[in-house]
Amino acid sequence: MKIYNTLTRQKQEFVPIDKNEVKIYACGPTVYNYIHIGNARPLIIFDTLRRYMEYRGMKVTFVQNFTDVDDKMINRAKEEGTTVKELGDRFIAEYFKDAQALGVHEATIHPKATENIDAIIDVIKKLEENGYAYNVDGDVYFATKKFKEYGKLSKQPLEDLEAGARIDVNEHKKDAMDFALWKKQKEESEIAWESPWGMGRPGWHIECSAMVNKYLGETIDIHAGGQDLIFPHHENEVAQSECANGKPFANYWMHNGYINIDNKKMSKSLGNFFTARDIIEKYDGETVRFFMLSAHYRNPVNFSDTLMEQSKSALERVYTCIDNLEFLKENSEEKTLTDTEKEFLSKLDSFKEKFIGAMDDDLNTADAIAAIFDIVYASNTALSGENSREVIEKTIALIRELGNVLGLFQKSNEKSIDAEIEKMIEQRNKAREEKDWATADAIRDKLKEMNIVLKDTPLGVKWSYIEE
Repeated sequence: MKIYNTLTRQKQEFVPIDKNEVKIYACGPTVYNYIHIGNARPLIIFDTLRRYMEYRGMKVTFVQNFTDVDDKMINRAKEEGTTVKELGDRFIAEYFKDAQALGVHEATIHPKATENIDAIIDVIKKLEENGYAYNVDGDVYFATKKFKEYGKLSKQPLEDLEAGARIDVNEHKKDAMDFALWKKQKEESEIAWESPWGMGRPGWHIECSAMVNKYLGETIDIHAGGQDLIFPHHENEVAQSECANGKPFANYWMHNGYINIDNKKMSKSLGNFFTARDIIEKYDGETVRFFMLSAHYRNPVNFSDTLMEQSKSALERVYTCIDNLEFLKENSEEKTLTDTEKEFLSKLDSFKEKFIGAMDDDLNTADAIAAIFDIVYASNTALSGENSREVIEKTIALIRELGNVLGLFQKSNEKSIDAEIEKMIEQRNKAREEKDWATADAIRDKLKEMNIVLKDTPLGVKWSYIEE
């Protein structure tokens, strides 16, 4: 498998540190609000990366944190008259609801910053001992200029970064580019922990470095997140971790592209800011997931109602295919495969190879989805009630198998009807056999009023619900 590595700006063959385990860390949300549609993209993308690696037989330890203490958390808690912990717990619970709706599996470990204060303090102490951190009256900063490779992830020279930096009011750091490792408690009511530098709380960047170190080790395989995190968050993680441990931090860095709304940057001021919950309620989680995976993860994507409707229609095409195949299977027989059927199964193997080739090429989910649609087209064209049950079952199984890697096409098509409706269908079938077309049509019209539509096929009548 090849992965585009942000650190080297090129695709590289993925070689895990340990052939028996892949260690991945993905930055999670700051839990002061519902996740927005932009947050949903990395959740879906890197969940798919994990699924694919597991599909290929790798053991994956996947860690995704919750940032449950920072300025936004403190300010929101004050506004609501609640505690930072209560606020965090509430939105972590809401996160899991949205993640489940989007088909995102729970991480192997979901660490919280507030539950890892000791680990955070240990890393800061290491940095202080190694000469990379300094204390200014209870605020501890990282001395950026002491790390000669600073800027290697974002590929920006320190001078250029420094030109755009500023020193915040009441900060006493030695250099504009230095960043906070530990923040002194400003008032007694503010959430804080005891430390060698007095009461305070961790800075944002150090939280992730400490949790990576604690749960995955000093050097990991893949660190993932949104493109917006490359600088300063991930750049600072690299600096802290490598200066504390004297080792490379992550061998591969993966970053997904931005989401625009109707070709404009998402912004509350423009009135085009949507939470994932908003979109899930309007469409559904699987449609959102399909939309996200329909483009390459590194490309920017444009979110619009038109594109969501197209995603919904595309999903329905696959489910209709599965539904039709299930109907054929019920009416098919076990029999010896013909040469044509053997050729069709060989074609299925080639579609599977195409899917794997796409996923191996830097997680190209767009081309992987295209391979699944190749199966749909081929089955719609070639399969009928005359085919062996084995061919039909293998086609359904492959669509489900490859779909599961993407977190798609897993809904059951099993539908049931009550005895009254079943009896009406039988009465219509009997009327048709007796060529009593008036009665047959009347029953069909009555069923349509009950949101049941009938389709007469060479294999018998097929019914389905009318989507409201």
